[in-house]
Amino acid sequence: MKTPVQVGLIGSQFISTIHAESLLACPQARLAAVASPTLGNAARLAERFGIPRIFTDYRELLAVPEIQMIVIGVPNHLHCQIVLDAARAGKHVVIEKPFCLNLAEADRMIDACRQANVKLMYAEELCFAPKYVRLKQLLDSGALGTPTLLKQSEKHDGPHAAHFWDVERSGGGVTMDMGCHAIEFFRWMLGRPPIKSVYAQMSTQVHGDKTRGDDNAILILEFANGVIAMAEESWTKLGGMDDRAEVHGTGGVAYADLLHGNAIETYSSGGYDYAVEKAGSTRGWSFTIYEEAWNYGFHQEMAHFVDCVQNDKTPLVTGEDARVVLEVLFAAYESARLGRRVELPFHTTAARPIDLWRPAI
Repeated sequence: MKTPVQVGLIGSQFISTIHAESLLACPQARLAAVASPTLGNAARLAERFGIPRIFTDYRELLAVPEIQMIVIGVPNHLHCQIVLDAARAGKHVVIEKPFCLNLAEADRMIDACRQANVKLMYAEELCFAPKYVRLKQLLDSGALGTPTLLKQSEKHDGPHAAHFWDVERSGGGVTMDMGCHAIEFFRWMLGRPPIKSVYAQMSTQVHGDKTRGDDNAILILEFANGVIAMAEESWTKLGGMDDRAEVHGTGGVAYADLLHGNAIETYSSGGYDYAVEKAGSTRGWSFTIYEEAWNYGFHQEMAHFVDCVQNDKTPLVTGEDARVVLEVLFAAYESARLGRRVELPFHTTAARPIDLWRPAI
């Protein structure tokens, strides 16, 4: 049996907790260290998951020779520099969505990892969620005929951390935060054909006191093979998390509800915390998910990335895929500004997607 892959976590909050849980379930991974500028947060994560080493400077973690792979779960504006430093240190990289703030950063990250001969793996968990994997199998088998229309929606009542609301750090609103899921989901479902155009409608309906980013968005993508895909994203839906997909084809249709089909109908007067998605009120009626990280595909995703490092395989979702998603996000924000469809490829030197739609005054 091969020696387990030694993994370091950079970040110690919500998403890093999910990464730690998922890696702990992978027999071929060993959690070796966690780095966070907040020592107390790192210590709590380390104690909970039995992580032996704690650092307040991620560069010290990168200097540990036995660590082979790092998983980055930090605010978006920090992604680029950490990836560059990790590549320089010879570490394989798993980077959370969205990839980074702009296309120039994306190119630097991809080039650095390529030159260092390390894997750059993009953590898009919807490509690993069991129910969505089965949906893709139905489509690929021909059971639904030729695809004509895909839909995906993700909705809750807003993010759990302040950096999501701050567009200087996040790069955008709900489209940046959750639209990135839909874009790569559509590409993966269809075998990643080129995207011809995107049309987007964005608005700030509820959270204007917290952000100048969008809290509601609709995206329509046209693929080169003629398939149309529509994404609905919202930070304004009450009653907890909602994540659904549809595939329409010439020979059938399939509907997948990622959460409610695996849920316990719950009424709670005081509310409770979700395991994975801490956005959304759980007071009153809601849907309690069991094995939520598994249902969302996090366990399978991390096991896949560990396998890629251990056995030198090509990841299912790469840095190049992440760059395509980011390009579409920029085109979507430009479309929302113009009120019309925007063709791809789309070139821009904008620092953040939000700057195309709602530049700082």
